Amino acid sequence: MQIGLLGKANVGKSTFFSAATRTRVPTGNFPFTTVRPNVGVAHVRAECACRSLGVEHDIPECDGGTRLIPVGLIDVAGLVPGAHEGRGLGNKFLDDARQADALIHVVDAAGATDEQGQPVPPGTRDPADDARFVEEEIDAWFSGILEREWPRLSREVEQKASRAEDGIARRFSGLGVSAADVRAALRACSLESSAPAGWSAADRAALTGALRRRTKPILVAANKADLCADPAAAASGLGGAGRAAVPCSAEAELLLVRAAEAGLVEYSPGSASFSEVPGSGASGRQKAALGAVAGRVMGRMGGTGVQAALDSAAFGLLGLVEAYPVEDEAKFCSKDGDVLPDARLMPPGSTVLDLARSVHADMADGFLHGIDCRTGRRIGAERALERGDVVKIVSALGRGGG
Repeated sequence: MQIGLLGKANVGKSTFFSAATRTRVPTGNFPFTTVRPNVGVAHVRAECACRSLGVEHDIPECDGGTRLIPVGLIDVAGLVPGAHEGRGLGNKFLDDARQADALIHVVDAAGATDEQGQPVPPGTRDPADDARFVEEEIDAWFSGILEREWPRLSREVEQKASRAEDGIARRFSGLGVSAADVRAALRACSLESSAPAGWSAADRAALTGALRRRTKPILVAANKADLCADPAAAASGLGGAGRAAVPCSAEAELLLVRAAEAGLVEYSPGSASFSEVPGSGASGRQKAALGAVAGRVMGRMGGTGVQAALDSAAFGLLGLVEAYPVEDEAKFCSKDGDVLPDARLMPPGSTVLDLARSVHADMADGFLHGIDCRTGRRIGAERALERGDVVKIVSALGRGGG
């Protein structure tokens, strides 16, 4: 799974990326610090199956019963109005964004950057304008793809050379759009029973908007919320209209991550607090910075919000399901004896057969049945996966997982 970070220049995208992936990338107070996409690995959190199963294991992916599951993170080029027309780094931005399954739009909740990403006094810019403009740019991008092909597509459907959902899906195949996605968008717009030749421009715009929301959902990370009088209200003002928003401070998260790496504090991403390590040798300046984070961010916001944004994108926007393939259904382990070694993120509606396919194509080709390791019962190929499932795959052509 890939999550894309969107937003105009200077709102903290690269800081968010560095904090989430624990890597060092260029940051700066000027437009287009990010010219080429930075790609890294972040993690989302779920309750590890070890808790409910009452088993112990010692793997770095389990932090005291919290499972850390890797996801790809792409920090794409800075975005300006008119990107869908190629303005600024618009074409590059859209090329990078097409790789993402979900998008986190980092917004300056303090309103301290103008339309072009230039610094202005806090409160000068309405951050809600930024939240809307990114959606409008991506919706315009989707609309442009359909409109360019519309005369030919509508003729194909009218001449029965193609079904509407198949023809539209082909036009959007580079964005990972399936015919099932198109059918869902058609239903959402009440267009499934009408002939495409009769669709108005407004109908087509509604369709591409529904398709974008389904295949490139957006979560707003209300960055610098700690600088607002009421962080929760600042984030709430950026939500609505089907748009989720999470208050966050990427700068505070990065400071805590770096302090933990230096042995100055004990901190787990997503925690509501941290503790200074006695005798760490932190300087007076470092202690002051940590004290400011403790009061201004952790005390007021209950955490930095960076991890919460990642978790919300994976499990809220995308509705992903974490499942654990194993080989020994009694000991919940791999052939090497490692307990619950692998957690896989699967799309909503995925089946046991899909889990087998994610392990190896041969597992799916030779699929016989699965075993629900919690109950010991056999389960069929079409049984839908649920969060926390632990499954042994029995296949004629491969091992059972893990």
